[in-house]
Amino acid sequence: MIKFSNSLAIAALLVVTGISTGVVGQEIERKGESRNFYTTIMIPPGAETLYLSGTGARQNADGTWGNMEQQAIDTFNRFKETLEAEGWSMSDIVQVRAFAVAGADGVLDFDGFNRGYQQFFGTAENPMKPVRSFVQIAGLVVPGWLVEIEIRAARMP
Repeated sequence: MIKFSNSLAIAALLVVTGISTGVVGQEIERKGESRNFYTTIMIPPGAETLYLSGTGARQNADGTWGNMEQQAIDTFNRFKETLEAEGWSMSDIVQVRAFAVAGADGVLDFDGFNRGYQQFFGTAENPMKPVRSFVQIAGLVVPGWLVEIEIRAARMP
C-alpha cells in the first residue's frame, strides 16, 4: 500500500481530474471590441499588474502646451517610455482613464483626443485596445493641461 500525504493526494487528484492550480494557459480575455476600446477585459488570477498615476503633457519649449491631440500623443509617449523602462509595453495596457477640460474656446476636443489615442491603440504595431473612460471635468491641477490620463497594465507571467 502506498501512503500519500494529504497535500500530495490532493495534487494527484487534481492532475488526474484535469483541474489545474496554476495559471499556465490562462490569458487575458477581451470582449466587446469597438473602434477604440473593448467593453470588457477579464484579468485572470496570477496576472502581473502595473498602475501608472495620472499625468499630462509636458510644456513645449516655447511655453505652450499644444492642442488636445498633441497633448494626448505626448502623454501616451510618456507612458510608453515609462512602460518600456520597466520591461512592459503599450500592448499591456488594459485600462485608460482620461479626464479632460474644454480648450480656451470652451469646446472639448474629443475628436482630437481620439486622433492622438488612435496612434497608440488598435494599430498594426499595437492591435490591443484597453477598456476606457473619458470624462469632461471643470479643471485640472496643471494649468495648460487639456487632458490628464492614468493607465493600468496587466500581463501573464
